[in-house]
Amino acid sequence: MLRPEEAQRPYTVTELANEIRRELRPLTALLVKGEVSGMKQGAGGHYNFTIRDGVSRLDAVLFADDARRVTTLPEDGQVFIFRGRVDFFGKTGRLSFITDQVEFDDVGKLRARLEELKRRLEAEGAFAPARKRRLPFLPQAVALITSPTGAVIHDLQETIWERYPNMGVVVYPVQVQGAASPMSVSRALRRCNDEALAQVVVIARGGGSFEELYSFNTEIVARAILGSRLPVVTALGHTSDRTIADMVADVEARTPTEAGSRVVPKKADLIAMLRERERRLDREAGQRLLREGEKLQVRRARLVQVLPAMVRSRAERLAHPAANLSRLSPVQQVARREDALRDRARRLASAAAARLIRARNALASRRAADRLERALAERFATQQRRLDHLRRQLAAFSPEAVLARGYSITVDAETGHVVRSATETAVDRKLRIRLATGRLGARVEQVEP
Repeated sequence: MLRPEEAQRPYTVTELANEIRRELRPLTALLVKGEVSGMKQGAGGHYNFTIRDGVSRLDAVLFADDARRVTTLPEDGQVFIFRGRVDFFGKTGRLSFITDQVEFDDVGKLRARLEELKRRLEAEGAFAPARKRRLPFLPQAVALITSPTGAVIHDLQETIWERYPNMGVVVYPVQVQGAASPMSVSRALRRCNDEALAQVVVIARGGGSFEELYSFNTEIVARAILGSRLPVVTALGHTSDRTIADMVADVEARTPTEAGSRVVPKKADLIAMLRERERRLDREAGQRLLREGEKLQVRRARLVQVLPAMVRSRAERLAHPAANLSRLSPVQQVARREDALRDRARRLASAAAARLIRARNALASRRAADRLERALAERFATQQRRLDHLRRQLAAFSPEAVLARGYSITVDAETGHVVRSATETAVDRKLRIRLATGRLGARVEQVEP
């Protein structure tokens, strides 16, 4: 208290401010209950707000260091219990309540707000199973969003590497508790998606109370999980309360160990499965080869049975073209022509003799008879020369003569038709080739039109 004699001397403003601060020093570690109003973040990460009840108002401040430690950042309209001290700032002339701890006063009201958020998200289909993405069967790397210290990250890494020793692990350190936690988690998840170093994400912490897990009940974290292109697994520890993050995640695990087991398979199991499939394929391949061999034996037996009949059928089919070919052979035609010419020559000679007799009887003069005889002889000689010329021409163009000059006659083995052009046959067709001496059987390997 001020002494009367000192009150008579005027204080400077600074002296009075310091005196007020000294008088307020006993007001430390106070608990104040009230509703939050005007919450805003200032320079340096400090939060300024007002604590009020139905009658009075009290300016309050939450410094950045304390804000990082508190479980939940107060929001306007919420009622909390604040622990702190009263201080007077002479430069501003303001009396403020310096807060260092924030606790929920009405958990029921907070749960009601969470239920309202759940209803909104459910109406959007955020919890629908059809929206949930499947985890990759074998990712190349796993992203871990968790505190960089403590047992959680150790359990996750140990579980993953025990199951798959060379699995890639990318750690995104975050605050898993406190006022800055929701923004920390959401930013880490966006960065994980942007960098695309992993194919699945695990968000984990080591459990906690309702208040300690409040970060994972915020809309900012829920929206970050919903907006993730990568499938998200939550592992938020042993708790009876499911968080909103669990509800919107693609897979919910109760512990970090379970999460590690869900995101990667056991490498030893994969190797065993591959070996079993290899053995199964070998068995199936062997059985298939055996079945094909049996089918081949059956086909071979059938071919042996039907081959003689096929040969007889083909021979019968070839007999008629061979007869036609023999009938149309130039040799046969020449022979027939020679027979016709000889017959004509005989008839001509008979006619000439008869005419000569008639001429001799009719002509009195021996000279006329001689002339007629010479004319007939010359005509016969001319016909004989013509016959010889035709014989030589026919002989020169006969198949035997053509074959003797190095040519050959090629016949399709199935149809019996003479092959005159490369376009009349095809690869793998069987051919029969007649030479000047002997015959050949052949198969077409290449066709060049």
